[in-house]
Amino acid sequence: MVTLVATSGIKSMDLYARKLAENLDVPKVYSDCYQRVAKLFNTPLFSQAAMKAIWEDWRFIRMLNRLGSIVHLPNHHLGRYGLFLKVPYIITVHDLIRYFDLKGYGPFIHRPNLRDRLYLSLDYKGVKRATRIIAVSQYTKRDLMHHLGIPEEQISVVYEGVDDSLFRPSPYPAGFDQPYILFIGSEQPRKNLPTLLRAFAKLKEERQFNDLKLVKVGKAGGAEADFRGRTMEVINSLHLAEEVIFTGFVPEEELPGYYSGAGCFVLPSVYEGFGLPVMEAMACGCPVIISNRSSLPEIAGGAAIEVDPCDVEGLAAALRGVLTDQALRKNLIDAGRQQAARFSWRKAAEQTLKVYREVEEHISHRQH
Repeated sequence: MVTLVATSGIKSMDLYARKLAENLDVPKVYSDCYQRVAKLFNTPLFSQAAMKAIWEDWRFIRMLNRLGSIVHLPNHHLGRYGLFLKVPYIITVHDLIRYFDLKGYGPFIHRPNLRDRLYLSLDYKGVKRATRIIAVSQYTKRDLMHHLGIPEEQISVVYEGVDDSLFRPSPYPAGFDQPYILFIGSEQPRKNLPTLLRAFAKLKEERQFNDLKLVKVGKAGGAEADFRGRTMEVINSLHLAEEVIFTGFVPEEELPGYYSGAGCFVLPSVYEGFGLPVMEAMACGCPVIISNRSSLPEIAGGAAIEVDPCDVEGLAAALRGVLTDQALRKNLIDAGRQQAARFSWRKAAEQTLKVYREVEEHISHRQH
């Protein structure tokens, strides 16, 4: 028997855990463990908050050990708990972003402090110790094999899903008076928002895009760095202060209105483990432009325009094309809706259940 740990919170990895919990008929425990983890990035090692977290962590580990069943940890930052489990566990790895920051390849998010280095190294040791790993894309699977040396047979790829009952063209687009392009995500370095801002500034030099706005949905990022401050520096240097609209966090049920009203959705990230907004945009009939890096081409399946994330001119040209060429728009919308239809949480749950059964069989075989 496998027990799924369903984490509460508003981050994409919490959404993954919640959607699996809704679609899987297995025992579940609900926890805010990942919310605590995310809140403590960049906290000093010997601070009061860090000390309190150790006590909370031990309580959580004891609770999991008492279950006496195989446990599914729904994201890689729970690997730190896996190391202390007496029971076998399955872990989902969404990406290796913090690992790359730990190794000094970035920063993709933020250079980790002493406490983060300690805990992140525990996370990846915990990933290596897992009985089975679920990767959310082939790209993440390749990263796990290449960077962590994990054998291929230990990794199962199960794509994330899109909720087709919610993400569909909406008759109630978000209430903006002007045409807009849409960006959804944080302002961490890996999201590459400055390149989009520079490409947007190029378009604004042309009279036909006088009224065009850039709508940025989502929080700036965690408390570990002044992500918004850096974004505003770029915006002010490009004289775009009046042209960019920040909405902050938008509840999931309101997102279809934002996608449906947008001229296009843009995700120019240099690194994504999956890139869920790409699927959501496609399901809502919104043309998509992505970077040609990491998992994004794999997830988009040829149904989006791909650009080099460092190429400002190329991104500006892609935006111009999608906003003005009706035939191109129609092709992208049709191809996008077909591609999005291939991903569902029901399918993700079925494939996850198959992994559970394989692990149960493997363990029972070993015990006999």
